[in-house]
This record gives sequence, C-alpha cells and structure tokens, in this order.
Amino acid sequence: MRYISADYIFPISSEPVKDGVISIDDDGTIMEIKPKSEILNPKSEIEYHKGIICPGFINTHCHLELSYLYKHISENAGMTGFIKELVSKRFTFSEEQIQQSIIVAEAAMIKNGIVAVGDISNNNSTFNQKAKGNLLYHTFIEIFNMDDGKAEETFNKALQLQLETSNLKLSSSIVPHAPYTMSETLLKLINEYAHENKSIITIHNQESEGESELFISKSGIMYEAFKAMGLNTNLMRRTGINSLQSTLPFIKDANKILLVHNTFTSRKDIQWIKSQILNPKSQIYFATCPNANIYIENTLPEYNLFIEENVPVTIGTDSLASNWSLSILDELKTITKHYPTIPLQTLLTWSTKNGAEFFNFNQLGTIEKGKKPGLNLLKNIDGMKITAQTEVIKLV
Repeated sequence: MRYISADYIFPISSEPVKDGVISIDDDGTIMEIKPKSEILNPKSEIEYHKGIICPGFINTHCHLELSYLYKHISENAGMTGFIKELVSKRFTFSEEQIQQSIIVAEAAMIKNGIVAVGDISNNNSTFNQKAKGNLLYHTFIEIFNMDDGKAEETFNKALQLQLETSNLKLSSSIVPHAPYTMSETLLKLINEYAHENKSIITIHNQESEGESELFISKSGIMYEAFKAMGLNTNLMRRTGINSLQSTLPFIKDANKILLVHNTFTSRKDIQWIKSQILNPKSQIYFATCPNANIYIENTLPEYNLFIEENVPVTIGTDSLASNWSLSILDELKTITKHYPTIPLQTLLTWSTKNGAEFFNFNQLGTIEKGKKPGLNLLKNIDGMKITAQTEVIKLV
C-alpha cells in the first residue's frame, strides 16, 4: 500500500482536496482519498509532493503512425500546404525508421503522463506496438475516397484492417477522415456499420476556413489547392451549406461522435448540432488539438463557446507531423496562455474524465475508489494556474 500526498488532489469527479492523501494498492488501484488529518495509522509513510495530483491524461486524437515526420513538415503552411507536404514526404522513409519513431513517440507519451490514446490509423504500422499494452488504445481506422464508385472497395479494405486489430485484441472502429475527402456512399457505409456495431466515430471537423467554402460554393483556397494537386474536382460535393452541416447527417447514427479540431466551429454550428442530435452531451464530443492548430493554421478555436454551450471537450495532440511534442500538458499550456480565465478544474476535466467517458475507459479519468487511472504530479503550478514552467511527473 502506498500513501501519496500533494498540496492538492484533483479527483476530477469531485472538488479538489487540499493536503489530501491517496491510498493506492500495489497494482495501482485507488483505495481512498482523505485529508491528511484523517489518516489514522501513524506508521503510514506518506510520500509528499509539492504541486497537484490529477488522473493520467487521455490523448483523444493522435496519429502515432506519422511520428517519423517529426520536424519534416513546415510550420504555418495552412491546411492545404500541410496536406501537400504530407503527401509528398509520407513514403520517403524506411520501415525501420517508421517503427523506431513509433516506439520513441509512445515512450514520450508515457513519460508525459498519458495513459490512453485515441489513435488514427490509415495502415497497420502501429498495430504490433499497440498490442504490447504499454498504453490503452482505441484505434480509429480512417478511410477516405471521394469517388462513390469506389466506396465499397475502400470500406472493405478497412474491414480487413479491423480484422487485424481484432486478432490482436485491440479496440477499433472504422471512421471517415474529413468532410472534404468523403463520398456520400462511403459516409453511409461507415454510418450503417457504426450503428449496427454500436461503435464510435471520429472525424476531422472545420480545421480550416477553406473547408466550408469548398462545400458552400466549390471555390476558395482549398478548392484551388486540390485542383492544382490534380484531384478530380467533379467528385467534390457542392451543397450550399458548410462542411459540418453537409456531413454530420450522414454519420449521426453512430454510438458516439468525436469532432476533432473545430478550429472554425461557431456558436451557430454548436447550436445546430444540438438541434440535430437529441442528447448531444452524451453523443457529440469536441476534441481540440491547440498546438496542431497553431502549427498548421496559427489560430485557435473559440474555447469560451464550448464552455458557454456546455458541450464536452477533450484534448488531443495530433501527430508529430503537426506538433512539437506529444504532451497533453503542452496543449494545456497553450490554452492557458491564450485563455487564462479557463479554470484548472475545467482543463483537467477536458484532459482526463471527458476522454475516458467518450471511450468508455471506465477505470480511467477520475481518482475514485476502485479505479486505476494513473496519477500525474503537476509541479510549478502558480495559484491554480498552469504556467510555462509547469512540469508533469508520472507517479503511478
């Protein structure tokens, strides 16, 4: 039995406990949380830490397979520039380099206090590493094709990848990439499968301004960039409404949906979602990857909208192709720098409890009796605020 204490314990499921003590079994199971004054056994050796203790972090959006592209993609190139570079450099590395980068990236996530990951996979390059069980993963098998005639072929390839994850006993689901890379038929196939299997879906959403312009008028920077890249513009969907409203109705029968990035999501968009989905708080989650948004578009979502509209937010890191690190704490630092009034309890809820709820990782996300959430120590907290000097140390 270990007794671990800090200036504050943030259970997340309840209010912070000042000078709290967590008793934890040898296998990491939480036994109880009490104020130090209520610890009755005088022989108990209490490990005291200066700072706050919170549950292990949940990284709800990552592309572990792209870790080999660390520092190989230009910053602030915009979404179309990012896609162009990604396509041109994606297949210029050896399998050995790709696998080694995956191992190093996973180790960094563990060191940074991450205990579970929602990871995007376009291929099977990460599967064997995930099967080692170093972290808890849900794999999103991501597919895309704008050609209705190739929808079934594309979906069947995803089914083969899902069979591989099943054989390795890995949790997975089949998901769309983004509104602008999907045909209606492919969206419908994903939706039907998700509904039948009660599986969860994620999709990149409103990551750039050009995304909605493409759907509304089939014009703009994204349209011109894709045309210059040789993509068949006849396959692009012109709907007269924005990308979110053009896409969500095709996939809303999924058990749960994680919208990722939401950089240009407006209050009207959120309210539209609420009008479309009967119970959005349990069905639609909004993942934010602030450092990737800075890296690619040099802008951030309007976080106060999500708070005011009372929708569940989660935190992701995106990939090392579009980020400087795989650290949830670094994401929280960026949010705090630009939105200093967001309370620490809210930020930690976004980075722990909400992600655990979305994935049904029931042992994670909160410090409660019987759970095994992992424990992180956040050092150098200034008056309940994360600063540039704040560090994370994985305690359990």
